[in-house]
Amino acid sequence: MFIERSVTAVALLVVTMTACGTQQGGGQAAQSTSPRPSSSPRPKCAQPAEAPTGLPSPSASPTGRADGGQGQNGDGAPHYAENHAYRMQASMTPEKRAWGAASAKLIRAELEKVRKEGGAGEYGRFGDERIAAALARLGCGEEHGVYIGNGYYSVHTGVVCVSGRVTKDELTTEVHGAYAEPQPGTGPCVENRGGH
Repeated sequence: MFIERSVTAVALLVVTMTACGTQQGGGQAAQSTSPRPSSSPRPKCAQPAEAPTGLPSPSASPTGRADGGQGQNGDGAPHYAENHAYRMQASMTPEKRAWGAASAKLIRAELEKVRKEGGAGEYGRFGDERIAAALARLGCGEEHGVYIGNGYYSVHTGVVCVSGRVTKDELTTEVHGAYAEPQPGTGPCVENRGGH
């Protein structure tokens, strides 16, 4: 009888702990709150010919927010970190940041060619296929989690994420870690707009 109660208690504990984070439809558990290393490394793209020599200065915190995800006053409501874990980004070493900056420079150069060619649409955006072709010239494709939509692009270079906007009036690049729980259907580099 004691064993039956123990087994029942463990089963209830497992169900309770996994209830938050399940997805409707497929019934599969969502990714954990911290990025897991994969068994095999991601394929690489947009890699410089030589290793970067200078290390860039650190920028925002691993959460992508200067306040570390604690809110404007740094007071952090109860369970703030837990409830926003899906927005956490993988941390980056100075070496990864340097490789990411070098990759971002290559990506920016290709996207600048798209802007110089012209042909922006009604809202100053270029067609997704033109942005995809520019990234493909650097070897970045579907296997790199490329996501393009409404002038926004993101790609995982195999080391870090490079994301930004490309329109007639702006070209931005941001180097960051992959999200713990990216926006479903977009790849590892697009921040989730929802939650759990």
